[in-house]
Amino acid sequence: MKHPRVVWQVLCLAALLSTANANQLDAATLGQPPTTSWPTFNGDYTGDRFSSLKQINTSNVSSLQLQWSYRITEVGAQRGAPVPVIKSTPLLVNGTLYFTIPNHVYAADARTGATLWSYSWADEGGHLVGNRGLGMYQSWLYFLGPDDWVICVDSNTGKERWRKQIADARLQYFTTTAPLVVRNHVLVGVGGDAMDIRGFLVSLDPETGDVQWKWWSTPGAGEPGIESWPSVDAAMHGGGGTWLPGTYDPELNLIYWGTGNTNPVFAGQGRKGANLYTTSIVALNLDTGKLVWHFQLSPHDTHDWDNTEMPVLVDTNIDGRPRKLLAQAARNGWFVVLDRTNGKVLVSTPYVKVNWAKGVDKRGQPIPDPAVQPNVSGSMTIISATNWMSPSYSPATGLFYVNAVEGFGIYYLLDTDPKPSGYGGTVNVLGTNTRFLKAIDVNTGKVRWQHEYPNLNGAPATLGPGLLSTAGNLVFTGDDQGNLIAFGADQGEILWHFRASAAQSNGPITYLLDGKQWVVLAAGDTLYAYTLAPAARGIP
Repeated sequence: MKHPRVVWQVLCLAALLSTANANQLDAATLGQPPTTSWPTFNGDYTGDRFSSLKQINTSNVSSLQLQWSYRITEVGAQRGAPVPVIKSTPLLVNGTLYFTIPNHVYAADARTGATLWSYSWADEGGHLVGNRGLGMYQSWLYFLGPDDWVICVDSNTGKERWRKQIADARLQYFTTTAPLVVRNHVLVGVGGDAMDIRGFLVSLDPETGDVQWKWWSTPGAGEPGIESWPSVDAAMHGGGGTWLPGTYDPELNLIYWGTGNTNPVFAGQGRKGANLYTTSIVALNLDTGKLVWHFQLSPHDTHDWDNTEMPVLVDTNIDGRPRKLLAQAARNGWFVVLDRTNGKVLVSTPYVKVNWAKGVDKRGQPIPDPAVQPNVSGSMTIISATNWMSPSYSPATGLFYVNAVEGFGIYYLLDTDPKPSGYGGTVNVLGTNTRFLKAIDVNTGKVRWQHEYPNLNGAPATLGPGLLSTAGNLVFTGDDQGNLIAFGADQGEILWHFRASAAQSNGPITYLLDGKQWVVLAAGDTLYAYTLAPAARGIP
């Protein structure tokens, strides 16, 4: 494959920076609760997207003021994307924000929104459905082109250091994830459906990009789990993409990753069995990539229910003793809480109305009802309850927050061949569905409170943006009408809103800079940055 043409451009003062004042990430901040930085996709390794900051709180959030906005104007329609949309979670390190759209990386001054540099990648394939952001190691950033290239650039200048191709876009592998950097590992996953790929997660050396290990999300001949497939060939084309970042427990040295839908999509007649390790949560050893345990949320998936939703790490006390837990609100409408040391279930229950499960097995995994699998005449079950948009967990309230959709669709089987391939079916949404912000008690799985977003135009509800919770008893997110919103975290009342130019499209972040707490969200092609009015911070 011919190497893509790369164009990088240095703007403003970035080209004048020397090694002595380089923007270097302090490794000690990684994994710590994010306060003066936001150095990873989720801020830290837990995935809870909770901030201990409380300068902005329920008593003063109504005084939030827009400080600056950054609009992407130089990029027009992209392949499959008529307008640029910022789906990435920005990184904030030493006063600089780094964020992306497909094929583009931006560095901006966090105080003013002024551009410091930008970088452009010329792809040769892949899907431009979105890019979720960057990973960072020392003074280097890691970014994925849609055509399966991992690109390392200097965080001070945007100049490329190296590039490595991890898959072949001609086989319909594509890459949209934000790399997760843990110690000396750059962890990168892949997506792809159309040609029945075999999913994998790869660990790269941050200095060189060399492969350290590779874990395949479907088993090979003679490997554990192959008995859940009718043949090795079916497993070799079985899907299980790894296209969102995972989480990490440094004490256990385990990474936790969600795996995607099973291939062929919708058509399961050629792959009878549970189809491990697709639609699962997997725990892998960081240094070797070896599987330690798994929990499958959608055995024998036939509804395109990727299980890549964030596996959030929760530390709490149960029956008077500390427990290491993991919580996930899955795309299939199921909520689980697991012991993250061994994968054993504590809570396993729906968080939206479902009709596809007959109960749970002895491990607590849902048991699919064959009666609602796609067929030629169509069968009705729920549409996706959530997707890649980040949830949040607040240890202050004990609540797990997720933007969810309740609705049903008719699933049709289109490819009736005994050995189907690709997209073997489709789904038609029934009527108008409803989006909710749900606050789920992690101890019971019960919805403590929910907010129903109004559907003013009668269109199907979107799956919603990501969330952020804070020690100020706040939850930040947005609705389908372009409103950025702050909710009370314990009761769900609306305390602040701002009408943006489009619906919120990423996960919010917050940080302390120059003594001020900032909140940054994206809506469409624009990044918005807010702080409190001076009087709300006690400044005359």
